[in-house]
Amino acid sequence: MPELDRDTARDWIERWDRQQEESLPDREDRFTALIDAVEEGAGRPDPLVLDLGCGPGSLSVRLLSRLPEATVIGIDADPVALTLGLAAYADLPGLRLVDLDLRVPGWSGQLSLSRPADAAVSTTALHWLPEPDLRAMYAELAAVLRPGGLLLNGDHFVLDAEQSPVLARLDLALRQREDLRRFPAGHSESWQAWWDAAAADPALSRHVAERRRRHVDAGHHGTNSTRLATHVDALSGAGFAEVGTLWQRGDNRVLCGVLPAAESVSR
Repeated sequence: MPELDRDTARDWIERWDRQQEESLPDREDRFTALIDAVEEGAGRPDPLVLDLGCGPGSLSVRLLSRLPEATVIGIDADPVALTLGLAAYADLPGLRLVDLDLRVPGWSGQLSLSRPADAAVSTTALHWLPEPDLRAMYAELAAVLRPGGLLLNGDHFVLDAEQSPVLARLDLALRQREDLRRFPAGHSESWQAWWDAAAADPALSRHVAERRRRHVDAGHHGTNSTRLATHVDALSGAGFAEVGTLWQRGDNRVLCGVLPAAESVSR
């Protein structure tokens, strides 16, 4: 079985990023807004940041490029993504990738944090968690963030079509229209085509098989974890004092949760 070298891993990640950009309009703008919020809200040049569902490290690497003194702990259970990230960025200071399943209670205790985290970030990942697991994960996350710590989640959050039918339709339509403007001839590679190609690469095929064995995407479809209201309610229930949208384009949002500050907690 051939080993995955750094250059090959980075080629695969570049291909992943291009595929993601084609299916997720304004992905880089969302990254920028999210990192702006970390830089502004962390209150220090060397924040400790958790990247939840980090994939191959696309957001982590961009964050460290902006904040080179930061420490970013990327967490994922996908062996393909982690293999790519570990091979591509083994020499990147400040980055640690950890193989943990956010659906399993107690994940935070295995991080061996030296201090409470200043922020947790995620992009296009947490909707993969079934709603009960999402709520439990947010509750556990709140316990490892510092007072005043932030959760920043970038994703496509849908509105409740029964409560807000026109807004829900317009939210989706804006993204679809943007997609057609950017890619009038269609997309060059789909999400499924990328995975099919990875499965055909001898350097990744066993990791793809392990991903299937782990059922990484089990329970993804048909849950409420794509709904904005689900995340707002779950964050509020986990103790986040402020929850709201910091950046938006159609249904593409950066949702922010803010824990109570220390003085609020002590009262």
